[in-house]
Amino acid sequence: MSRQVISTDDAPAAIGTYSQAIRAGDLLFVSGQIPLVPGTMEIVSESIDEQIEQVFANLAAICRAAGSDLAHVTKFTVFLTDLAFFASVNAAMERLLDAPYPARAVVEVGALPKGVHIEIDAIVALGD
Repeated sequence: MSRQVISTDDAPAAIGTYSQAIRAGDLLFVSGQIPLVPGTMEIVSESIDEQIEQVFANLAAICRAAGSDLAHVTKFTVFLTDLAFFASVNAAMERLLDAPYPARAVVEVGALPKGVHIEIDAIVALGD
């Protein structure tokens, strides 16, 4: 199966040895997004709510670059530095997504890149 790199200037550039996303067949694998503002590559703010919004904006931009959107996400993996932020993630997902919601895992971690509170990766179904 061939792989296609998906990249957009509307999401933060990769800051390591990875691609923003890889399309493999009818699936899009989106790398973990942290709340960096495209262009400046600065953290949006210390606010968990603003960080969540920026992460979802980055994910949506990458989905658009592949010709899709957040409605086609089949699985999110959410990494949080504190599970106390869980309710804020749920509220954002209710606001940004329609039911049926994607599958999801939420994991509390000791630290994330650049000291942010949240990182989310996604698997997106394309072609339907």
